[in-house]
Amino acid sequence: MPKIGITETVLRDAHQSLLATRMTTDDMLPILPQLDEIGFRSIECWGGATFDSCLRFLNEDPWERLRILKKNMPKTPLQMLFRGQNMLGYRHYADDVVEYFVQKSIANGIDVIRIFDALNDIRNLETAIRAAKKEGAHTQVAMSFTTGDTFTDEYYVEYAKQIANAGADSICIKDMAALLTPYRAESLVKALKAAVDLPIQLHTHYTSGLASMCLMKAVEAGCDVIDTAMSPLALGTSHAPTESMVAALQGTEFDTGIDLAKICELRPYFMELREKYIAEGLIDPKMLATDAKTLIYQVPGGMLSNLLSQLKQAGKADQLTAVLEEVPRVRKDAGMPPLVTPSSQIVGTQAVFNIIGGERYKMVTKEFKALVRGEYGKTPIPIDPEFRKKIIGDAEPIDCRPADLLEPELDKLREECAEWIMQEEDVLSYAQFGQVAVKFFEKRRDRQFGLDGVHGNAETQIHPV
Repeated sequence: MPKIGITETVLRDAHQSLLATRMTTDDMLPILPQLDEIGFRSIECWGGATFDSCLRFLNEDPWERLRILKKNMPKTPLQMLFRGQNMLGYRHYADDVVEYFVQKSIANGIDVIRIFDALNDIRNLETAIRAAKKEGAHTQVAMSFTTGDTFTDEYYVEYAKQIANAGADSICIKDMAALLTPYRAESLVKALKAAVDLPIQLHTHYTSGLASMCLMKAVEAGCDVIDTAMSPLALGTSHAPTESMVAALQGTEFDTGIDLAKICELRPYFMELREKYIAEGLIDPKMLATDAKTLIYQVPGGMLSNLLSQLKQAGKADQLTAVLEEVPRVRKDAGMPPLVTPSSQIVGTQAVFNIIGGERYKMVTKEFKALVRGEYGKTPIPIDPEFRKKIIGDAEPIDCRPADLLEPELDKLREECAEWIMQEEDVLSYAQFGQVAVKFFEKRRDRQFGLDGVHGNAETQIHPV
């Protein structure tokens, strides 16, 4: 039995990180049978931004993509990324919608659901965990890793115990911003393994140049599964190369059991795709470079570029350093949320407003008000009551689980999109992406009746997802 499992990310997070999730199903199809023969612990291929990108940019039905992937990779467990009570959208949904989405994801081919919450609020995960367990999927909970005085190994151990008590089958350390360092990876994995009797998986990005070293130290410390990406779509803001990690562990007590020669046979196909994406302008070569500033500012690479873009639009690009210094102050005021979607955008934009406005919190975004009010859940440390009142005024703070305030909404959503439904899953596409889904439904109907003759990836420019 191989000691270390590999989750291959090339069909989801690798292309989400490098080319804004624009890999089409047609680009995936030819290589799927070979991927299925490798012996991965799982292949991450759905969820995250893939759902949005399919509907918004690729003119594809994400549910049909999932069915195609399952049909062509029947041997390997298929994995998705799921934002707890947010599902794949950008707000909290009622429990009945979350339960139905989980049910349909598993029915269409998902075997492993990786569930996370931006604030590490276990209450936002419990409905999804119960639903996934009920349907028989492997239920993995990911802890959003970040740094700061609050986020000690003890903090993550306490969260891991909550995750175990909620019924998860395994735990993932989700280092989406590449803030993990090798020896911190070692100490954290050891602490988690000592505290809970669950398999531990590590997901980290190459942005800061440390991913391979982090994976190696984590494996030596007892990590059970690691996330990697086929080498042509690895490195930069993506992940450590799969082939390299397989080679590094080969012949040791941590052998993955994967045949290095066999997996290297897949490389030419993905190399062709890489060259095509670069030629089409989908991959910016800058995304392939290491940027250790991530470790200094503790700001994810995507957030850094977004801050600079906002400042340029305001004619204040020279204020970037001031904004980067303001980010940790805003983050502390807001209860130290990990800087991941959506909290990274919320904190970053407020920091920009604080600097260019000339006065802190003179202008406050509605999203920042929502975060401080408690609409996204409980922050890692309590928000000062006086600061909270300054930001939200007379609005009532939310201290319960936000979804407890939501009425069941599945029937209402069905009524709203009744004219477009061609499969049961369409209501879930509509629930999350509203008019974006409706536009896709319109194109699908036109295509069905031969009105437009357009199919596939008609739009190739990069958009943020």
